[in-house]
Amino acid sequence: MINIDSPVSPAPPKVEVSNLNFYYGDKHAIKNVNLTLPTNKITALIGPSGCGKTTLLRCFNRMHDLYDGNRYEGEIVLDGQVNILSRRIDPIEVRMRVGMVFQRPNPFPKSIFENVAYGLRVRGEKNKSFIADKVEEALKASALWDEVNDRLKDMAFNLSGGQQQRLCIARALATDPELILFDEPTSALDPIATRNIEELMDGLKKQVTILIVTHSMQQAARLSDYTAFMYLGEMLECDRTEVIFKHAAQLRTRDYVSGQFG
Repeated sequence: MINIDSPVSPAPPKVEVSNLNFYYGDKHAIKNVNLTLPTNKITALIGPSGCGKTTLLRCFNRMHDLYDGNRYEGEIVLDGQVNILSRRIDPIEVRMRVGMVFQRPNPFPKSIFENVAYGLRVRGEKNKSFIADKVEEALKASALWDEVNDRLKDMAFNLSGGQQQRLCIARALATDPELILFDEPTSALDPIATRNIEELMDGLKKQVTILIVTHSMQQAARLSDYTAFMYLGEMLECDRTEVIFKHAAQLRTRDYVSGQFG
């Protein structure tokens, strides 16, 4: 198993991935991946297009369950207790504990308020006061409250692209997740909105563990605490970000981060 040992992160790991394989039908897409995600840190997944980054990311909240013919082998253990790939675990509950923010903002065709409240309602929450408090808390945590608090009934599509992405982050935060997955969350945004999202993510790691897929080496270098390099469905190397970018052990890793291939 590839473990990340961090002298500055004494807390138990948030997630431990053991011998994970994933199949799209007969296609073996993820091959015997082992990975540890330190608590309250940002880990970046990097690698060339088609290497399996997004496929791996979506294993963490059972998104592949939505399609027939997909199957997992191995374990993804949360807090040393729960294998979230177990068939005994409700995938809906997994998605409450493991939020996801996609490449492009994907607000629902609902009001700003109802977008953030959506997960709470799915979970069966009916206390209006509690829902209102959680919506406000999530919008504040996503640095959006001051911009929308007087128009919560407006449709979410009226927000700018950067605001919509922060709304999607608020929607993920509302259910108090322990892990948030980001799939290239700034690739569709301008530089100012990208900086805002990165600053937001850097602040969020104080309360939640983050795993991000990014094609930007600059983003991985400036944002993540740890970096994992994937190639052809395999996890080739994982270490502290400064080690990966300056002293990577694998030749393919060194070639990729230096721009020799991509």
